[in-house]
Amino acid sequence: MFAIFVSLVNLYIMEFVFAKINVPHEHSFITRKLGLAENNPKIHSHKNYELNLIISGSGRRIVGNNISGFEAGDLVLLGPDLPHCWEVLDRQNDTPPSCIVIHFDENIVGSDFFNLPELESVKELLNRGNSGLFFKGDKIAYVMECMERLVSLKGLESYIELLHIFQGLTQIDEKESLSLTPEYPTSYFKDLDQIKDVYEYVFHNIQEGISLKAASDLLNMAPGSFCRYFKKRTGKTFIQYVKEIRISIAAKKLAESDKPIAQICFESGYNNLANFNLYFKNIMDMTPSEYRKNFR
Repeated sequence: MFAIFVSLVNLYIMEFVFAKINVPHEHSFITRKLGLAENNPKIHSHKNYELNLIISGSGRRIVGNNISGFEAGDLVLLGPDLPHCWEVLDRQNDTPPSCIVIHFDENIVGSDFFNLPELESVKELLNRGNSGLFFKGDKIAYVMECMERLVSLKGLESYIELLHIFQGLTQIDEKESLSLTPEYPTSYFKDLDQIKDVYEYVFHNIQEGISLKAASDLLNMAPGSFCRYFKKRTGKTFIQYVKEIRISIAAKKLAESDKPIAQICFESGYNNLANFNLYFKNIMDMTPSEYRKNFR
């Protein structure tokens, strides 16, 4: 099976997985303490919201089109269908890398309970989670304590503790949206099998040059029809997608090598350094040199 390049930051040619999180019918959420995968990590998404607390271990976190480091104590909220992955790069004194994860139903925001005026701030917070939300500062300590207690609670006690967690999250002032492209159209997931050949073609030919006609031929379409199809299915134009893939490849090289930026520019399929710098900043919200500093 070949890998599917479906996310801007799927830079490691990992297989993309659509995970199904089974929340028992008699529960509205589940809480588990899990080990972090250290070998062959996979970018995945699921329909549920996820609140993830890193207990031990460190490495690289992928959320949507964001790549950043993670360490023990990191707390992240993820919305439904947001691709993500935690790649472990370092252990802490031989302690197995682990996290506490809460998964709750994607329809929770629209439920009658959450339509109460008192929970409006919680609804706003969950909506912001659609792009991935990273919490910072001293106030996360309270949420961490609640999550550690929640692992062993059941029934009404567990739901009350979840509300305490929501309350604690809304009181955290320091938080950062992680992904610049948070949402994927429903049609994207519906027709993924039909366009995965296009992703494969773009990835393997990114340096040699991309041909619109060659991409169109993969789906037996005329270029105009292909462009309309691609935009409807992915929410972006084919040209925009190619630009973002090139920038993603450049981001990987910036993070993992000491190559000059000009060299990385050409290796990512750009012939003009000024255009490369402009596109990189537009997509990643920082210059190539600023991005590299995040990994030093």
